[in-house]
Amino acid sequence: MSTIFGNKIRTLREEKQIPQRQLAATLEIDTATYCKIEKGDRRAKREQVLILAASLQTDTKELLRLWSADKVYDIIAEEEEATQILNVVAESIVKYKRKPTKV
Repeated sequence: MSTIFGNKIRTLREEKQIPQRQLAATLEIDTATYCKIEKGDRRAKREQVLILAASLQTDTKELLRLWSADKVYDIIAEEEEATQILNVVAESIVKYKRKPTKV
């Protein structure tokens, strides 16, 4: 698993000097589970990302982006043409967003 998200929340937590056990309690999980999220051994749930953003006083959209990036990374990291795959996806998203929606 990738740790883009885990590294970010660890950095934010350390900057704010918040113990892992405190964030674990906020998320209503045990400290060991929270540690696994920071290390990338376990994925946070979307609702937990929202709680972490509020608790760490950081941009929710940024944390959600990093959380999503980890998911995408885990899917395609081993692919030989990972960068090209991402480019195809990005182009498709741009085209999709440009299409007017029919009512």
